[in-house]
Amino acid sequence: MTPSAEATASRPSLPGWRTPLVVIAAGCLLALLSFGFRSSFGLFLAPMSGDFGWGREVFAVAIALQNLLWGLSQPVAGALADRYGAGRVLTVGALIYALGLYLMAGASTPAMLTLSAGVLVGVGVAGASFAIVLAAFARLMPEDKRSWALGIGTAAGSAGQFFVVPLGQSFITAYGWSTALTIFAALALIMVPCAAALAGRSERGGLHYQSAGGALKEAFAHPSYKLLTLGFFVCGFHVAFIQTHLPAYITDMGLDAGLAAWALAIVGGANIVGALASGMLGGRFSKKYLLSALYFARAVAIALFVLLPISNFSVLLFSAVIGLLWLSTVPLTSGLVAQFFGTQHMAMLFGIVFFSHQVGAFLGVWLGGYFFDLTGSYGVVWWGSVALGLLAAAIHWPIREEAVVRLARAG
Repeated sequence: MTPSAEATASRPSLPGWRTPLVVIAAGCLLALLSFGFRSSFGLFLAPMSGDFGWGREVFAVAIALQNLLWGLSQPVAGALADRYGAGRVLTVGALIYALGLYLMAGASTPAMLTLSAGVLVGVGVAGASFAIVLAAFARLMPEDKRSWALGIGTAAGSAGQFFVVPLGQSFITAYGWSTALTIFAALALIMVPCAAALAGRSERGGLHYQSAGGALKEAFAHPSYKLLTLGFFVCGFHVAFIQTHLPAYITDMGLDAGLAAWALAIVGGANIVGALASGMLGGRFSKKYLLSALYFARAVAIALFVLLPISNFSVLLFSAVIGLLWLSTVPLTSGLVAQFFGTQHMAMLFGIVFFSHQVGAFLGVWLGGYFFDLTGSYGVVWWGSVALGLLAAAIHWPIREEAVVRLARAG
């Protein structure tokens, strides 16, 4: 049986109403909401810190913990989705996510902020994450359409950033940050019916069946998987730092808060294009070379943004460029995981790669707040981001794009 046949065989049979189109539409809406809410947290940094007299590190630590717990929980959520079905995990994750947003709306102490925005949202977003949606898509779609489907799912998350962030700023302006978070909590419940369409799990049998323990052993012995995991750390550092601190950086430089919200929205809008393009290109060209090019381009874009005088135009231009490069790494990275190991344990194995991403996210968010409170500037972290982008470009170069021997021999 070839890897393509194995991918087809591992796809679950679906009831009539859950056609591939319905599954993709539901998964995209779920990813849009899940990613959109957490993309908006940077808008709440200044008003919450100002109302309670906190330094920025208090909010940054809560969001950094959120990213770390998301990363720690993602392989577990992925393994549960592989074994018991994506629908169940996504439903529980959505409910925890909604609870975290609701409690964050009433958080008046650093401890409550850490519990709600940090712990509950971190665990909830892991269960309701686009990583599980992408794994479901990979099992559903034939191999020749897989990269395209992963690009569609990633673009949906970016659409959430494009639509939800300006909506969140409108809610904050009209009703205040607390009511805005309460509205987000109510909207998060929409993810529950979406999860029902994604019910299904990997088939437990067949020629290529492998235990979870065997999959982990195989992955951790795979040099290219280790390089991919290390490189994704840099993606997390970049994305989380910019997403959380860019709005405050823009207003610190004397520009309007509305521009800050639109900057994040443009990042999301541009990444719709970038993710779709990445998904299509990943099906035709070398994924590792595309990843190297993306990280190198990020380093150049960040360096130019910091070096050139800031203005409305420079902010919008940077947002558009970095948006094209934003999560374009995801369909390529997740596609390589499926290419290496097949789709049976993809949610778990991509979850481990994603944990590395979230360790980077933790450091990016926390160090942004730490160095700002220490020096009054984000300069250290901006230039650290440039150096990490160059490092990631080099790390992906030696990756070998081929299936593990277990699959190659069977093919």
